[in-house]
This record gives sequence, C-alpha cells and structure tokens, in this order.
Amino acid sequence: MVQAEAVEVAALPGRRSRGWLAGLAATARVVAPAVLLLGVLLTQLLGVALGPLPALALDTSAGVGLQERALFQDRVDYTLTNQSGVDFSGQQLANTSFAGAVGRDADFSGADLRGSILTQGVFSRSDFHGADLSDALMDRADFSETDLRDALLRGVIAAGSSFSGAQIDNADFTDALLDRADQRALCQRASGTHPLTGISTRASLECS
Repeated sequence: MVQAEAVEVAALPGRRSRGWLAGLAATARVVAPAVLLLGVLLTQLLGVALGPLPALALDTSAGVGLQERALFQDRVDYTLTNQSGVDFSGQQLANTSFAGAVGRDADFSGADLRGSILTQGVFSRSDFHGADLSDALMDRADFSETDLRDALLRGVIAAGSSFSGAQIDNADFTDALLDRADQRALCQRASGTHPLTGISTRASLECS
C-alpha cells in the first residue's frame, strides 16, 4: 500500500511537468507571432524615424539630377543641402524635406510640394509660381522676394517666416498659420483670386 502510494507520488511531478510544458508550448504559439509582429513594426518605425541621413542627401547643384537620385532611394531628402538655382519646376515633390536647405533663386514653379518640409530653409528670390504647398511646414524660413503668385498655401505652417517683398497675387492662404505681423503685411499687397479654388487672396488671409 505504501509502495503504491510512493509510485503515484513519484509519477505526479512528471504529469505536472508534462502539463506545464504543454501549457508553455501553447503560450509560445500565441506569443511568438505577436513578438515577431512587434519586431517588424519596430524595424519599420526605426526606419522611418532614422530616414535618409543628411550626409547621403544628394546635392543637385553638383550636377546630379532628380531622375538619377530617384533610382536610388524611395524618398527624396534635401535636408541641409544647397539647392540654389536648381530647377524643380513641375516636379512631384510631395512630402519631400528641404529642412534647413538653401534654395536661393531656385525654380519650384508648378511643383507639387504638398506636405513638404521647408522649415528653416532659405528660398529668397525663388519661384513658387503656381506651386501647390498645401499643408507644408515652412516655419522660420526665408521667402523674401519669392514669387508666390497663383500658389496654393492652404493649411501651411509658416510662423516665424519672412515674406518680405514676396509676390502673392492670386495666392490662396486659407487656414495658413502666419505671424500676425506677416498677415498684416501680406494683406497690404494681397489681390486677385486663386485660379483653382476661386478664393480671393484677401479672403484667404482674413484681411479686414
């Protein structure tokens, strides 16, 4: 009787071990895919966060064009580069970064710059005639003496930027975030109506 009880007790840890291992295996089958998915998401997030390094950004002023650059990377990044005098007219540049870039006398006429980042850039005397800058980040940037005629600037964030001497005939600034002083100065020379939206420049700037 005692021997039988000893055998039963000795067998009990084995059954518990097998049950514990089975439970662990079941848990692993549930957790492993989640861990794998988390790893993939982290990789993607880190890839987006890191993005192209400024050192790898191509300076088109050195003679390499947009077409050649597009072959080597999915997203064009001109952060902290010199793009003065470069012809970007008519280009598809949505979500492109020109943060801290120098683009004096550059041609952006008719370009698609929706959602682009021009923060702290220098674009004095550049041509943005007819460009679509909707929802662009263009704060603390220099747009002095630029051509913004017929440009679409709906929803842009341009606080701290300079528009001294800029041409803004027929431009649409609807929902743009501007410094109060800039808004007043732009109202003094605002005229015309945007050819696509039908919104007058003065109305878009909420001029009194």
